[in-house]
Amino acid sequence: MKITSIELYHVSIPLKETFWPTWIPGYPQTLNQFTLIKIGTDEGIEGYSAGIAMGRERAGLGDLLGGYLIGADPTDIDRIQSLLKQAGFLGWRNFWIEPACWDIIGKKANKPVYEVLGGDARSIPVYLSTGEMHAPEKRVEELLAMKERGFKTAKLRVKNISLADDIRQIEVVRKGVGDEMVLGVDANQGWLVSIVDRIPAWDLKRAKEFAAACHDNRIDWLEEPLDSRDYDGNAALKKFSKVKISGAELNYGWDEIKIMFEKDCFDIYQPDAVFAGGIAQVMQVIEMCKTKKRLYSPHTWTNGIGFHINWNLVLADKDNTKPVEYPLEEPSWIPEFREGIIDPILPDGKGLLHPFRKPGLGFEINQKLLKKYGKRFFKLTEFGLKIKVIREKGLKQALALKKRKG
Repeated sequence: MKITSIELYHVSIPLKETFWPTWIPGYPQTLNQFTLIKIGTDEGIEGYSAGIAMGRERAGLGDLLGGYLIGADPTDIDRIQSLLKQAGFLGWRNFWIEPACWDIIGKKANKPVYEVLGGDARSIPVYLSTGEMHAPEKRVEELLAMKERGFKTAKLRVKNISLADDIRQIEVVRKGVGDEMVLGVDANQGWLVSIVDRIPAWDLKRAKEFAAACHDNRIDWLEEPLDSRDYDGNAALKKFSKVKISGAELNYGWDEIKIMFEKDCFDIYQPDAVFAGGIAQVMQVIEMCKTKKRLYSPHTWTNGIGFHINWNLVLADKDNTKPVEYPLEEPSWIPEFREGIIDPILPDGKGLLHPFRKPGLGFEINQKLLKKYGKRFFKLTEFGLKIKVIREKGLKQALALKKRKG
């Protein structure tokens, strides 16, 4: 099998209510935006994936990818991984594309990707992952309402200037909900963004003090309390903390995460396959978690396609019983707009997510909604690549390149 075409779409889904993500403090998000890739093959099988976008920053990506991917075998994941890494040497992070090849592999085998990876269909619990920092009294009311809808675990956000206010956030919420919900906290310090509000970066001292407060308030885990590449700091915090420390959601795949294992940075590893090396590299993380007796629970805060990608990995890990992150912040970030161009992903009234059975990554693109919200900005076929090379290099050089490439 070989890749014969690549299409790229900019998808922009308006939110009915403004979303205020804690990871970009002070930033009003009014759109769910991502780049959609469609990979075609000579066997007529198509694969899709998506990478989160702030806008149209990938406008020139297609010209780069064409020479790398056209003609490659999408089922040769080692080669695809290598090509995407090569295409990223000058700055692009391209591993979000790799799952499209797994989509093709699963469709060819007529199996969901999780079965191809050795997993099985099973219902899994989800945890409510909030995306904004609300006044703690308001958050108590929201969590109690969500508990009635079946959520047994929830993740809070803290993003205050002062440590005292961050601690008050968890104290008030824990007191308000009692011990009826398992709580985690995300500090969003792993990849601090300050393009609007200037929130201070935590140092090890502040992270230790907050971790101690988490223990006092019966918080189950503390997520990304330090810079994601502060390997020594994270390792020191894990050694000190009485609550579980988690991270590695957006790190650059196995090349960085293996260092985290060597230094023992985390109790819970949470790589998102859209960012952290694609499906193949996250499978390496899962296997190492088993070897090192650490936990795996992926980051899923991207969009519905990104959720499906990581959902496959959880189902591939038969021993995984942890609740899966379920991004939800009503009324802004809700399934209709989070998924956008695929069917909404909905847990049942007991907080369980039932498995999909469709081949590949498990979703189908709603072409009507893609036409409504998406705009194709790049398409390249095998023939188109040949014409492009002839125009840029001349016929003689183009023929020489074709001969060398085999």
